[in-house]
Amino acid sequence: MNAFKGLVASVCAVLFISGQAFAESGEDCHRGTLDDAYCDRNLDQVADLPTDPADWVDSSTIIFAYTPVEDPAVYANIWQGFVDHMADATGRKVVFFPVQSNAAQLEAMRSGRLHVAGFNTGSNPIAVSCAGFVPFGMMAYDDGSFGYEMEINVPVDSPITSPDQIEGRTMAFTSPTSNSGFKAPSAILKGEFGLVADENFTPTFSGKHDNSILGV
Repeated sequence: MNAFKGLVASVCAVLFISGQAFAESGEDCHRGTLDDAYCDRNLDQVADLPTDPADWVDSSTIIFAYTPVEDPAVYANIWQGFVDHMADATGRKVVFFPVQSNAAQLEAMRSGRLHVAGFNTGSNPIAVSCAGFVPFGMMAYDDGSFGYEMEINVPVDSPITSPDQIEGRTMAFTSPTSNSGFKAPSAILKGEFGLVADENFTPTFSGKHDNSILGV
């Protein structure tokens, strides 16, 4: 494959606590971009806890999920150390749940069936506004650096050797809500090469990064 390296785009994932604990629809309060089920009394742009502790979720088992990936079973093993640490820190049973889509992960946390999650960056605004997510951490290296690199992949014998040759062609992304799989590369293609989706090229969506690679 030929590869054209993009810019470091964003953080890999952000962890959230369950949005169901924040549901307090009907209260006359500031909400900003938040759904009507939530309140933002302190104006920090994320949902606040209900004022009555009786409305808080206090599950004996904490369900944790990482953003949908190509092989959830592999990631269950990768996250086992974090799951064990959370169990030790909270004194509660912690279970890893492999979600199959971003939409399913959002709905699970909004409904209170998912308590802690690593969510992809592209879905963060939706998660905060629609499911009451409150970010509290992100994945990073020991030196404080974070991010990832994006590449454009083509077959080894492809006539495409530079980004400007994408004009008029179809390019595969993962999903419209994905930061690494669509939002960030679209911004780079537009800002650096003047290529705008649906104008200069046709985007199509494979669902997962490995599907795109397999398609190539």
